[in-house]
Amino acid sequence: MKVTIIGVGLIGGSMAWALRDNAIATHITGVDSSPANAAKALELGEVDSVAPLDALDEAIAGADLIVLATPVNAIPALAVKVLNKIAPGQTVMDVGSTKGELAEMTAMHPNRKRLVLTHPMWGTEQSGPEAAVHGGFSGRAVVICDREASDPAAVKAVEKLYTRIGMPVIYMTSEEQDMHTAYVSHISHITSYALALTVMEKEREQERIFELASGGFESTVRLAKSPASMWVPILLQNRYNVLDVLRELIHQLQIFRVMIEKGDAEGLTAAIEKANTIKRIIK
Repeated sequence: MKVTIIGVGLIGGSMAWALRDNAIATHITGVDSSPANAAKALELGEVDSVAPLDALDEAIAGADLIVLATPVNAIPALAVKVLNKIAPGQTVMDVGSTKGELAEMTAMHPNRKRLVLTHPMWGTEQSGPEAAVHGGFSGRAVVICDREASDPAAVKAVEKLYTRIGMPVIYMTSEEQDMHTAYVSHISHITSYALALTVMEKEREQERIFELASGGFESTVRLAKSPASMWVPILLQNRYNVLDVLRELIHQLQIFRVMIEKGDAEGLTAAIEKANTIKRIIK
């Protein structure tokens, strides 16, 4: 299978490794708006050849699969541009974490059925081709959205790919995916950013933070190292779902504040023990 990956950062580069490590791709072409990123992906061996974004026609010609792995704010317009150029039989899939705008912009495109909307539920706080990970997707779930809107053959090819790289497949609508992802992923990043800013504001001597930081603090604020270039587009594209869950988070924080102010040990115990039941979901 010949594959073109547009966007060779963390997710695109890791997808390249997955396709290579599992003997799925015979040739991988990397496309990136950053010549430095493209050159680094080639140097690292993630891709076999590179092309600039303005040479899209040549980059996707002859590819069996085209993977859209740019920041999510660029994916909808890019998807339309790629769908305009593909030949019969080519499959396009995205790997972004938001789907609403993409689904809306491509809904009426004559080649819409060759597009499969996917969200592999994995990532790290790192970015760039150097951050790409071998086996990063293995054992993680992938969401395929609006599969009825895609050609069954295209869906089957994408399902087979994800199964080969070790990802169980979940099916949702775009609306469901964006809502659930706001709860399990997007709000976690906001919380991490907010906690990091809170601690940095209160603890002006940053050396004290590093000396006292425990494993719990480190794991909680790890996501705060995630780059703005990735997360600002995600939060803005999914703003309505993010705002909904953010309101609930603020409500829960206010409840904790009131209980602490009142010295309500019984209420705090009940709340914490209720939260502990998350162990049934997250092991």
